[in-house]
Amino acid sequence: MLKPRKSLPLVILLAFCCLATAPLFRADAAGAGSAVGAARSPSKGLVESVPAKYRERYQAWKNDLLSTEAGRNQWEAYLSDPRFTLTVVVSDEDRHGAGTGGYRWDDSGQLVAATITLGSRIDEGYPNPIYYPVMYSLSPLSETYPVEGNILAAAKIAHELGHVKQAATTGGELFRLQNQLMPLYNQTLLSNGRDTRDKRLTELARRMGGTPVQIWENREYWGEVNAMLYLRERFKNEEQQRALCTRVRRTVEMYAPDYVERFEQVTQ
Repeated sequence: MLKPRKSLPLVILLAFCCLATAPLFRADAAGAGSAVGAARSPSKGLVESVPAKYRERYQAWKNDLLSTEAGRNQWEAYLSDPRFTLTVVVSDEDRHGAGTGGYRWDDSGQLVAATITLGSRIDEGYPNPIYYPVMYSLSPLSETYPVEGNILAAAKIAHELGHVKQAATTGGELFRLQNQLMPLYNQTLLSNGRDTRDKRLTELARRMGGTPVQIWENREYWGEVNAMLYLRERFKNEEQQRALCTRVRRTVEMYAPDYVERFEQVTQ
């Protein structure tokens, strides 16, 4: 899920509440209500559901993503995959944000469908630094180096593609279990006076492979790593590349110190 920037305490609260109340397919999806229906399309490969009024700008965003080898490789892999359906939808809802949902797995646990929902103005609006250190870093960077709206939009698309990759590697059984138990964890936490030592919570965390916040962070930061793969190739100017990498590292060190090693791989 990708949201435009809000104040930091509010962002934390909103993320917590989303995890507490989200139904199974919405743990990291924005606009997933319509996305689920789209993901049930019998088509295979890559399905683009874009209203006519948004096709020109969507094409510009996609062209920017495909101008990099990292973007092309991922896009073409989904385009030609006969066993997987990726649906991309452009919606008026959450105009500056994006989300991924509508996940479906086959009986063997392999991911066979997902839907990315893009806001109609994802070329505007920088997200907050807590969960989006890469795209947040584009905002101050734009004060020194020009960052086109299409670059921001393509980075948001790359972030969502990272969610699809992460869901596929997590596996259907664990992913669904996490989505099922995260609301229960948060409801229990709210009802017990926020005592994280509660044995019920430690058992739920053990089954999920982490607390809801840890799971949320892990998913979002893999999305950000994927966005960085696109951006470091998209910026041709070496000074601009160094400036972005420096800002990302600083933001990660400040807001996500446990994930420094993950981002080191893409900010060298």
